[in-house]
Amino acid sequence: MGDFELINAIEKDDNNAFKLLFNKYYIPLINYIQVHARDKDLSKDVVQQTFIVLWKQRYELNISKSVKGYLHTLAYRIYVDHYRNLKRKNIFLEELKERKLRESIFEDKEKRESHLLKLRTLIDALPPKCKEILQLNKMNGLKYEEIAEQLGISKKTVEAQMRIAFQKIRKGFKDDNLILFVIRSLNGILKLQK
Repeated sequence: MGDFELINAIEKDDNNAFKLLFNKYYIPLINYIQVHARDKDLSKDVVQQTFIVLWKQRYELNISKSVKGYLHTLAYRIYVDHYRNLKRKNIFLEELKERKLRESIFEDKEKRESHLLKLRTLIDALPPKCKEILQLNKMNGLKYEEIAEQLGISKKTVEAQMRIAFQKIRKGFKDDNLILFVIRSLNGILKLQK
């Protein structure tokens, strides 16, 4: 039986035709999705969902060119939907985590003061040039090119000094869950130091 004959039979509720089509395309579709997903279990789930959708929509199928192409397109769309949903969920969870961390800092004045003091201490302990570059960027809002021009150094030197500053700050907060929040809030915190 050819692919279109199988589809015609599936449209008439033929379970055997569905099994034949499933067996023919299951592994190739998994391999195709795995190229995008790089996850075999996820690829299997996507392909199973593809065949579930095919069966549910069997009465409305309008495949004119290629059954193989239709299945590949359907599987890819299902994968993309899964990926977008996962990305949305991860963004939501990160925002929620950051919001909770921010709330915990501002609710606990002692904790906030402790983090500010720790950050100020870490910044004060930076090598002078590193500290100056960090402050020009975070307090004055200068871009790397502007800092390089103002100090008469290369942009690469500015980038290297900023990298050193962030590494030292990260290291200072390594046992603290608030490091990402602290780094994101560095502009505001440095302005408070003025």
